Amino acid sequence: MNGFAVQPVDALLIIPALSALILAFLSGYRLTSRINLISSGAVFLFAVALLFSRPAADNYLFVDDLNVVFVVLSTFIGFTTSAYSASYIGHEIEVGKLKPTHVRFYHAMYQSMMFAMNLALLANNIGLMWVAIEFATLTTVLMVGIYRTPEALEAAWKYFILGSVGIALALFGTILVYMSAEPVLGEGYDAMVWTSLMRHAAAFSPRLLNVAFVFLMLGYGTKVGLVPMHAWLPDAHAEGPTPISAVLSGLLLNVALYAVLRFKMLLAANAAAIAPGPLMIALGLASLIFAGFMLYRRDDIKRLFAYSSIEHMGIITFAFGMGGPLANFAGLLHMTMHSLTKSAIFFAVGHIAQVKGTQKIANIRGLTESHPVLGWGLVAGVMAIAGLPPFGVFMSEFLVVSSTFARQPLLAIPLAFGLLVAFGALLLRVIGLAFGEPSDSFGEVEASIVPLFLHLALVLLMGIWLEPHIAVWFQNVAGMLG
Repeated sequence: MNGFAVQPVDALLIIPALSALILAFLSGYRLTSRINLISSGAVFLFAVALLFSRPAADNYLFVDDLNVVFVVLSTFIGFTTSAYSASYIGHEIEVGKLKPTHVRFYHAMYQSMMFAMNLALLANNIGLMWVAIEFATLTTVLMVGIYRTPEALEAAWKYFILGSVGIALALFGTILVYMSAEPVLGEGYDAMVWTSLMRHAAAFSPRLLNVAFVFLMLGYGTKVGLVPMHAWLPDAHAEGPTPISAVLSGLLLNVALYAVLRFKMLLAANAAAIAPGPLMIALGLASLIFAGFMLYRRDDIKRLFAYSSIEHMGIITFAFGMGGPLANFAGLLHMTMHSLTKSAIFFAVGHIAQVKGTQKIANIRGLTESHPVLGWGLVAGVMAIAGLPPFGVFMSEFLVVSSTFARQPLLAIPLAFGLLVAFGALLLRVIGLAFGEPSDSFGEVEASIVPLFLHLALVLLMGIWLEPHIAVWFQNVAGMLG
């Protein structure tokens, strides 16, 4: 193993860990925000390096086509969000909504979160992955409650309690997987290593694997935000700072989904185990339809898009539950498009709430006239997330629906129904937000528009032309998922 091959994986963990340690001892928002941005950018570059050089797996870390998709996507959004966060949090300090003491450890927590998510994605051990996801949850809990208002603290506690219940269920499922592997691989570390588990999965007890997957699906499904384990997500989005809303929708939900997919692959390697697809399909459809109707009832702009995240995680879970090359490809593409689009929407929404002085939808009107850049950015983002062409979400949703019609026509009916319900709600909301007589504004902000339009440009480009190497890459991963 040469030094260059191992360096990117080490850097993905060492850089955010060291940055978090350094930032914890520094004061001054401008300095720490720059260090946070530089660190996040360096981590993204090392993630891209994994596309060209990968280390051999060991007992702690491994890299394959599946986790590289998640790592590159997560580090890119982590980088752009760090750029957005610099101006957003800076404005909150200037207007007095946040005190310097409140954000003393904000950037240290941000880098800690990036370290934990990278570790979860790269871990070659089911126990280490569980610990990393729990650590990522704890760091985001602290950032959700950063405003120290009663509502923010309540949202943080709800997130912590429900997340703890979910992670406890996932821990029990992890223990059951170990128990199924122990008679074959023996006691100790080997019975928790991913690569060993996959090689010997056919010999494991199917009964233990069946029960384990139910607990894992419900436990990690809580982190994904699937109905009925979703209650923490709208509050966390609405009461926390908007950069954390972008991170939750664009990163943390995906990391929990990654854990589900890994265990789905484990069950698929055991012919006697149950098919994990029906449970994923049921939870995915329930999330899509429930969230679609809830979009009509929201009066807070961040809660609105929080329920949109639940809707789209339902679509992605449904696609992976359907399985097969086309549905898995569609699920990967939709996950990528949703992460880029939803984070872009929150970039716009955060600055809109600042200039309007409110998150109430009823008090936000005429954005395209009062703040054209932010207004049209929001319109483009909503058009993309609603599934209108030529944006990439349209292509991924089209693939999900067409693959469902081809294999399970009856399931295509509730799927299409949920998509239409959500589409109507988003169209209704964006018309009121963007057009008509402008509502009152409370000053201007130095908006970070580059991350917003960079994300939207990528979503538009991938809707028009999917680069051949990316298409082949996603096809290989779709084949791995079964």
